[in-house]
Parts: sequence; C-alpha cells; structure tokens
Amino acid sequence: MSWEAVIGLETHVELSTESKMFCGCPARFESEPNTNVCPVCLGLPGALPVPNREAINRIMRIGLALNCSITRQPVFHRKNYFYADLPKNYQISQFDLPVCVDGFLEVGGTDPGRVGIERVHQEEDTGKSTHMGGDGRISGAEYSLLDFNRSGVPLVEIVTRPDLRSAAQARAYGQELKLLVEALGVSDARLEEGSIRFDANVSVRSGPEAPLGTKVEIKNMNSFRSLERAVTYEIGRQTHLLSQEGTVVMETRHWDEEAGATRGGRVKEGSSDYRYFPDPDLVPMEIDPAWESHIRASLPELPAARRTRYEQMGVDPTMAATLVAGESGLAGLFEEAVNLGAGPSQAANWVTGEVVAALRKASINSVTETGLTGSALAELLEMIGQGKLSGSAAREVLTGVIAGEGGSGQVAAARDLIQISDTEMLAEVIEEVLAAHPDEFSRLQGGEQKLVGFLVGQVMRRTRGKADPKLAGALIAERSSAR
Repeated sequence: MSWEAVIGLETHVELSTESKMFCGCPARFESEPNTNVCPVCLGLPGALPVPNREAINRIMRIGLALNCSITRQPVFHRKNYFYADLPKNYQISQFDLPVCVDGFLEVGGTDPGRVGIERVHQEEDTGKSTHMGGDGRISGAEYSLLDFNRSGVPLVEIVTRPDLRSAAQARAYGQELKLLVEALGVSDARLEEGSIRFDANVSVRSGPEAPLGTKVEIKNMNSFRSLERAVTYEIGRQTHLLSQEGTVVMETRHWDEEAGATRGGRVKEGSSDYRYFPDPDLVPMEIDPAWESHIRASLPELPAARRTRYEQMGVDPTMAATLVAGESGLAGLFEEAVNLGAGPSQAANWVTGEVVAALRKASINSVTETGLTGSALAELLEMIGQGKLSGSAAREVLTGVIAGEGGSGQVAAARDLIQISDTEMLAEVIEEVLAAHPDEFSRLQGGEQKLVGFLVGQVMRRTRGKADPKLAGALIAERSSAR
C-alpha cells in the first residue's frame, strides 16, 4: 500500500511591539521574572483589556503578505482551559471571525507548491513555566516556577490548510514564512528564543483519493531541523501502526529532541472543549477599507519578489536564494554594490562566496559588524576588472576591509598588493626568469607548452604574486615563439 502523509502547520509568531496585547506593560519577557506585569496581564478581577492597535497593524501586514482577505469586523473570543501559566484560566484569542482569512504562500525548494492559509488570527501569549528537577518536564519535576513577563505578549497564529505532503515541504514552508516575517519587520523571528514556534498536525492515509486519516498534533518545535525530524518520525510511526492494522489515536504529542521521537501527551481537544464565546470586555473591531489600504501600501518587497528580481538581473537562482535568505546583511551589501556599478552576477558570486567565507573565518555574524560596505565591494570588483588585483590579492584586500583597515584601494596600496600589469615592467621580470631557467625555456620553444605555467609561477614568485598572470603567460608565449 502506498501511504500518503497529510500535514498542516500552525505557526505562532510573537510580535515585537513595545507593549503587550491588552495592556501597557513592556513586551520584554527577558527582564527579571514577574517585573513586566499588571492587573490586566495577571488576570486580576475588575481589570479590563484594551487592544494594541500596532499589533493589529502587524497582523494585517502578515495577512496581506500571505494574500489573505481582511475581515471587516473581527471578534475576540475567550478560549477556556486551565494551565498554571495562564493566569485568567482563559486565553483571549479569535474563533470564527479572525482578522485574516483565506490566503496562500508559494513554497519553493525540491517540492514546490502553493500552501493554502486558512486563517491568521490574533491572540495573547501565556506565561512561562520552568519545571525544576527531573528531565525538565512537569511529570518528573520537584516544583515549577512561573514567570508572567511573557503573559499577554501579542501573538499571531498562522494556520495552513492540510496541503503539505512531506517533512521536507513542511520545512521549506517554515523557512519561507520566517523570511516573510523578517521582511515585514513585525517580529524578531528568532526561533532559538521561541519568537516563532511550530505545531504540526500530521495524519496518514492509504492514498491521494482516500479519506483523511486521524490527525496527531506535535507541539512547540522552534527549529526547522526539529520540525522536519518530528514530522518525519510521526509519519513513520503512523505508517507502521496502520500497516500493522493498529489505530492512530487523536492526541497531542511532544517532540523529544534527544530521543528523536514524539511522546504521547493528552487526548486532543476539539473546539467545543475550549468553550469559545465572544469576550464580553472587547467589542468587535472595525477595519475599514482605508485602514487596509494604508497597511497594504506599507508592505515592503517580499522575499519571493526579491528572488525573482535578482534572477532577472542575471543572478544564479541558488545565489539569489542565498542572498534573500541571508541573515547577515548580504542582500543590502549586494544591492548597494550593484547600485554603484558592480555587475550583478559578479557581485552575487563574491557576496555569497568570498564574503560569506571571510565572515565565517573571522567569526563575524553580520556584514554590519565590519568595515565592508557596498562601496568597498564595488571598488574591489572594479580593481579586479581593471587587472589591478589577482584573485588571491583580492581576497586579502577583502580581509583587510572587513577588519576595518579602510577602503579597497587603501588596503591594496597599504599591503602592496596592486598587480603589475605594465607590459614593459613585466617584460623585464620575464627576461630575468628566462635567463634563470634556460633549459625550461628551450623545452618550451621545442613545444612543451605546459612549461608556460611553470614559468608564470616563477614570475609570480619574483613579483610576490603581484604580476598579472594572464599577461605574463601571453608575454612568455610570445617570447617563446620569437626566433
């Protein structure tokens, strides 16, 4: 039997607003525990929430970038459940009238396709529980510590339709979504800090035409590697179970990174279990066409459009993807260099190759932390094109520029790396080399063309790598043919 996986993702994105979703507390949960709190985010009796307009602006940016329709009167609901780090015993969320609905995201990679977006809704984050002792899980903990700094931080949930069919495709979707969120500037998008977290709904069926299987939800993965591994494992687990005529239970499971396996959690709730009802403290919002148009006009160039533009400039698709995905200012460096006259293909090649290698070698995370600018890169590429720098010399100049020694011309001059391309000067050096190696020169004249490379090497040694090797080779060949 040919089993098919059916996958849907729910992605939580913490918005980087100054204040929380329904109160004026700072949205900074890295502060000392329980210092950014007030009666509203602590759920104290009589405290009333007030929506954060900037958070609504940002969810609309996300929704419009995902090709969603904007709901004219979205409603906040109460999602009721008990957990220690949920101080009100309910979460303010959205149910049947979210802010954004019915969109899509185009995903590339080895398995490209369009992933439908069912909804993008606004809610608030919970507090943070730290389980002390044991393996860090509540089941084996001696006690738990609660920090409510995160409680009430604006949270956006992006829910796909069950359009994904492989773990690799799920990873590609997550990566493209992260790039989009970064481009929009609505979140710091740091997976390692939980600013983006993935839940995956996974089921398996007997074939493309078969009814959907029982889905299992895998909770809270905050890396692309974990997402792909967890989905891969769960597909394998369910396939094996069904192959043995077993039954998949609808449940919530947790990903164990060390064990490389999902672990059973609780029986999965349905929407009725949460007892959704409109929050009586929050009236429906009014989002008019003018507000939507204002947000739409503010959208930046999105990652897919930028990749297409780079490719139309003649940049290799792989390099274009690297530039757009780079988190170290690579695209900005490339754009500035091209605007100053650098060839797009050559600039992309250097940025994604030599620049990235130099940054890694220097253990530098971002171009912005160095002395390298688009102007310096454009100057460097111009010097290469003019024959003033050899390949090795250009890489040395790049190292100096990154270290803050000055512009490309300054570094090249200070380090005495300007290439000798003066024909008369180079001809004198070649005569000295030929006089020092008469046998090799005689054999070259006899037809052993490979000796051109040897003699060019000797010229480079005498000039400490500053000779133009192409010009030197041409002059040696010309000299050997003369009688």
